[in-house]
Amino acid sequence: MGRAIRLARRVVAYEWGMWRSLTRWALRRPHPVAPDAATFAYVGGVQPILLAFLALSTIEIPILDVILRHTVDSETIRHAAIGLGVWGVLWMVGLLASLRIHPHVVDAGGLRIRNGVSLDVTIPWAAVADVAVRRRSLPSSRAVRYDEDDPAVLNLGVGSQTAIDLVLREPLSVPLPSGPSTPVREIRMYADDPAALVDRARRHLATTAQPKR
Repeated sequence: MGRAIRLARRVVAYEWGMWRSLTRWALRRPHPVAPDAATFAYVGGVQPILLAFLALSTIEIPILDVILRHTVDSETIRHAAIGLGVWGVLWMVGLLASLRIHPHVVDAGGLRIRNGVSLDVTIPWAAVADVAVRRRSLPSSRAVRYDEDDPAVLNLGVGSQTAIDLVLREPLSVPLPSGPSTPVREIRMYADDPAALVDRARRHLATTAQPKR
């Protein structure tokens, strides 16, 4: 029962966050970041697929309306079906908006890894040993999964791929949608421009490594 309640809360929070993201995106009001922060997109890994589904779903609505007009006598059923179709289109637009409105953030405090409204992980620079570009393919499209060969490696992929390896100084537990992770010593993530993100991250790492006077 408790697990069902937690799952329901997660679903409601996800839905609310997605519609809120859609509103902010439509109004062009991105979330504020620190003056020294740099943001990095990751939507490119899934945008073509989302746009394709969005186009197909949009085309289906008038087609479905024509079919129902000739096959179903109930106006209630027809309106409900069309309403669900419109909701589905808006839902996909909201999903795309949530990915755009919540980019990765690199600032003096650390690296903030995000995936829409479902994932928000901040790794302080003091916990990072190295960061490098390395593109990898994942065996599934799950955004969060432990590596099959090494459970101490956490994959935070987008579109079944990662592009950046973040090596930690010591095993670290991070917050995930399902709860805290097991301690991991490496996090693999995706960004549309991994080289730019890594370059920015290494600047902060170099500053952190300098001895204080």
